[in-house]
Amino acid sequence: MKKHIVILDTFPRTLKLIFSKDKFKKLKSSYKLIYAPKKDKKIFYNKNIHKATFIIGQPDLPKEILIKAKNLKAIINVESNFMNNMDYQYCFKKGIYVIATSPVFSKPVAEIALGFTLSLLRNIHGANQDFINKKEKYGLDGNLKASLLSDKKIGLLGFGDLGKALVPLLKPFSNKINIYDPWIPSKKIINQGFKPITLKKMFKECEVIYVLAAVTTKNRGLVDKKLLNLMKSNSLLILMSRAEVVNFMDLKNRLKKGDIYAALDVFPEEPVKKNDPIRKLKNVLFSAHRAGALDEAFKEMGNIVFEDMKLISKNLNPRFCKKAQRKTVHLLRSKPVAIN
Repeated sequence: MKKHIVILDTFPRTLKLIFSKDKFKKLKSSYKLIYAPKKDKKIFYNKNIHKATFIIGQPDLPKEILIKAKNLKAIINVESNFMNNMDYQYCFKKGIYVIATSPVFSKPVAEIALGFTLSLLRNIHGANQDFINKKEKYGLDGNLKASLLSDKKIGLLGFGDLGKALVPLLKPFSNKINIYDPWIPSKKIINQGFKPITLKKMFKECEVIYVLAAVTTKNRGLVDKKLLNLMKSNSLLILMSRAEVVNFMDLKNRLKKGDIYAALDVFPEEPVKKNDPIRKLKNVLFSAHRAGALDEAFKEMGNIVFEDMKLISKNLNPRFCKKAQRKTVHLLRSKPVAIN
């Protein structure tokens, strides 16, 4: 039986990162693999896309190249964020799946988001550093600004895969979960047991706010000084999705007042400059865009790619990766990853 041809174009992610040895061995035995070069990609795709049944990667694919893709069944994006670099409408028209492996990151990002929250509320990271510096405070003296997560009013800005992974972790602490997501009807949010809320009300009333939304043409800089200045003293902002959703200059200025706290896993420019003033803020818990970057998550990426390829090869719908949506994919504006 003739093998389906797969173009491998995963850079900057590596095949070793994504696939276990056993899974890659299965991939090689099940498909004929063609490795895309790092340069001259347009020339490569013009010459080779007609052969491919699958592309693993998210290369630039305008219509004039996709027209030649007579056998293509799916573009599998291991970058994980749908970017504005291909003709999605042509893919929808021709029945070519465009799917992404982003679901593998939901659980690790959600777990560390909860960890950030607890650490900020109880100053776990600060108390540890105090101990190292031989300045530890015992008992109540070490908890004068601490508080419980239990029964706090929580706001989720965005309720996609990440929000859905975070909610089960938050529910044991509080049922006061409020959601703002303009892509989800209020009735659907209510039917899932949550409360829809306006952005203004969220920032004014919620004590813990999670920014979980993907960046789009409509929400760049959405969290600005008008919203940030509404935040209560001692409230928390947990930024887990994309930095572009927040006006970072406004956030820095708000944090300088010292009466709110933030956990930041993403930044407008990465790596963050050594002399960036944000590093001096003591009310921030920093994380170097590492929330989802677990080896087990990357290996699960390889697993779901392989499983969905098997399904699509049998003319079945993919079940594990996230499908690009006709109505919304053109709005997404994520930057490509530069670091795994």
